[in-house]
Amino acid sequence: MAAITRGNAQVHPLTIALRAGVVGLTLATAAIHASLGGMLFMANAAGYTVLAIAMVIPGPVGKWRWLIRLALIGFTAATIGGWVAFGPRFGLAYLDKAIEVALIGVLLIEQWRSDGGPVGVYRRVRGLVGGVDAGTLARNAR
Repeated sequence: MAAITRGNAQVHPLTIALRAGVVGLTLATAAIHASLGGMLFMANAAGYTVLAIAMVIPGPVGKWRWLIRLALIGFTAATIGGWVAFGPRFGLAYLDKAIEVALIGVLLIEQWRSDGGPVGVYRRVRGLVGGVDAGTLARNAR
């Protein structure tokens, strides 16, 4: 398989397949939530849709894709947790949870390939948060 080029860099076909899987699974669970109606389900569908779009927006958003990935993992895990605690048990709900578990799995694989796994993400988070320490806040307050 030939790789697709992006600027001067080539994008590996597996990267494209993983991203397509993430977007497809995210939009599938968004469609299920939208079909259920109700404010909470519609808000959940909107959240999934926004995160799916953020996963494919080109340009400067790409440098924050690791954070979007983390947000999508957290959002999906929170949705599963909410269903475990309060959700109704019926066939479509179980299908949706299977899609969401698969989504988290694909996101973790993509995170490992793109961000260097948990250590790479930890370094990025530390770098992001490291700029906001007490000394920086004190200097900026002057």
